Amino acid sequence: MEARVIGEFSRREQGGLKRRLAATTVPRHGLGDCFVDSLLFAIGIAALTFGAGILGLRLHAWLPERHAPEKSREMIGAITGLLALLLALVLGTLVGSAYSLYATEKAAIETLASRSLQLDSALAALGPEAQPGRDGLRRAIHQSYERIWGNATSELEDLDLKSVLEGSRNLEQFLGSLTAKTDAQKQALANANTAASQITQTRILMDLQLSSGVNWPMLSIVVCWSLLLFCGYGLVSPLNATVVVSMALGSIAVASAILLIIELTNPFVGVLKLPPGPVLETIRALGP
Repeated sequence: MEARVIGEFSRREQGGLKRRLAATTVPRHGLGDCFVDSLLFAIGIAALTFGAGILGLRLHAWLPERHAPEKSREMIGAITGLLALLLALVLGTLVGSAYSLYATEKAAIETLASRSLQLDSALAALGPEAQPGRDGLRRAIHQSYERIWGNATSELEDLDLKSVLEGSRNLEQFLGSLTAKTDAQKQALANANTAASQITQTRILMDLQLSSGVNWPMLSIVVCWSLLLFCGYGLVSPLNATVVVSMALGSIAVASAILLIIELTNPFVGVLKLPPGPVLETIRALGP
């Protein structure tokens, strides 16, 4: 009975971290593919924004005299000022929100590492009877590390929240099968149950936080604002090399901010993937 429970536990323990890989822009692609898709999307946004600016420059020359931008400079300036303010506020908010998610997931990884060490310590205090659980915990952490950080082109398996809950029940069943004979072992078993509960809670929170992903409708609105803004800038600017280069740099700035939002919202993939330091330290502490 215990062997079956441990086998299930070792297979399910990696579910939480693997599930977080599924909440990405391209769930079943390799990690490199996810970044390439995000980069291509950002390049497309930069091209559209730059194109809107060039369109504004051409309209400046094409409009008839009665519609010349010089006669409407104050109105165009007011509208572009409003768009610039909206774009700065919303784009800054989205970047801040994405970084907050990134920092939260980083803290959750550190929490999982800490709780895993506490669980291993409590199982060690229970004696040889709990050794299969320690082996399963160590094996699960190794496998999770290899799937997330060990191979940048690995295929990602989609595990839902139900799998995390099933793994939690298997762990609880294994802990319930252990027998505490002394007061020290009873305290160790209580500590193991507490650590297991905290691990499950952290994993569930991480899954729920990543489930929404990128807010694409809001990003679409931001892109539309940037197109209108750059077109308005083009309407009141002369066509020369300085203006064109400035628009190109501004387009790159907008696109890089959007790329940053996408990458920070997917902290387990891409070039900004969370560092594996806490997991590596946990693996070293648990031993081979």
